Amino acid sequence: MTAKTAVKKIAFNLKENSACALCYVLGWVSGLAFLLAEKENKKVRFHAMQSLIFFGGGTILLIMPVFWILWPLVMIVNFVVWLMAIYKTYNGEEFELPVVGKIAKERV
Repeated sequence: MTAKTAVKKIAFNLKENSACALCYVLGWVSGLAFLLAEKENKKVRFHAMQSLIFFGGGTILLIMPVFWILWPLVMIVNFVVWLMAIYKTYNGEEFELPVVGKIAKERV
């Protein structure tokens, strides 16, 4: 006989690892959506908050004319973090950004 592992279903009727990865797919927008939709799962809420803070902060920086010169650098960093976050969270790995992760943990 094979042992079946319990699969946690959370907001939008998704598996936990899928929901964590989807928190990053649309940047701060998907982070906000999951933060509002998921009330119980701390892991999903953490990734939603981390996405909201990181990508929301990047968006705010790009709106300010002073930072327009940094646009290419900000976009490259956002893209790399975006890919890493989706890949690692979908595979069930712990993924915490150095400064943003600590802030997200405190807020969740």
